[in-house]
Amino acid sequence: MSGPPDVAAVRAWLLGLQARIVAAVEAADGGAFVSDGWTRPAGGALEGDGLTRLIEGGALIERGGCNFSHVQGRTLPPSATAARPELAGAGFEALGVSLVFHPRNPYVPTVHMNVRMFCAFPQDADPVFWFGGGMDLTPYYGFEDDARHFHATCKDALAPFGDTLYPRFKKWCDEYFFLKHRGEPRGIGGIFFDDVDELGFEQGFAMLRSVGDAFLAAYLPIVERRRALAYGERERDFQAYRRGRYVEFNLVWDRGTLFGLQSGGRTEAILMSMPPLAQWRYQWAPQDGTPEAALYADFLRPRDWIA
Repeated sequence: MSGPPDVAAVRAWLLGLQARIVAAVEAADGGAFVSDGWTRPAGGALEGDGLTRLIEGGALIERGGCNFSHVQGRTLPPSATAARPELAGAGFEALGVSLVFHPRNPYVPTVHMNVRMFCAFPQDADPVFWFGGGMDLTPYYGFEDDARHFHATCKDALAPFGDTLYPRFKKWCDEYFFLKHRGEPRGIGGIFFDDVDELGFEQGFAMLRSVGDAFLAAYLPIVERRRALAYGERERDFQAYRRGRYVEFNLVWDRGTLFGLQSGGRTEAILMSMPPLAQWRYQWAPQDGTPEAALYADFLRPRDWIA
């Protein structure tokens, strides 16, 4: 039988994951991440600590962050109880690693990954815990082999925990990373899961580790295939336009952003997911037959990438 959550073990793994990802991306970029540790003292509405790692103006990554946080609060914010209304008003503990990398070259996709655990402490009831996370890819120019590789790596990470998880979490990702006001996906998806507790702590934590540990294998081969492709003003202009959609999703729909802001988190760290440059145009559409049009027609729609 699964035991209670070992928060110390989760914390140690998360910090190690952050360090490994930052080291690998620094090696690929050639630049260094800024390290910004922080604490929230005991006694406030939100207390805890974290480590923000950020790179800006790199040769590979134009702007990106990989953040660790571990906080405790008196009351779960509304974004965290939307699927669990019985926990409204409960105290909580949350820890996780979240990253977003916005590459400079438009042929290298933006990527997001998050792995986290929540514990809630309702009055007159036993504590509860759950896991959440996943990873998703947002290309500006579509490549079938990149999409297949990313999804296959996600599927392989979940395979030891049952055949149903990948199709379930892929569908969840397709539905979650969707701009409802635009009627279009943010990218080509990947996997997403939240409020997952049915595996118990040991297996749930093992699944979380498998997902987090798969990130570099899912993303870096794509980076190496595309980073040397030549690009010009046209590609950068389209990249900035599509980054605008990324901004819209993160500020309008993303539960992680809402949780951070509603719980009183550090705004600079929460908004590290924003790209350095973005554009908006009125009723713009790509010309038929162009690579930009192919992104919309062939990639920005739910697909079974590894059938």
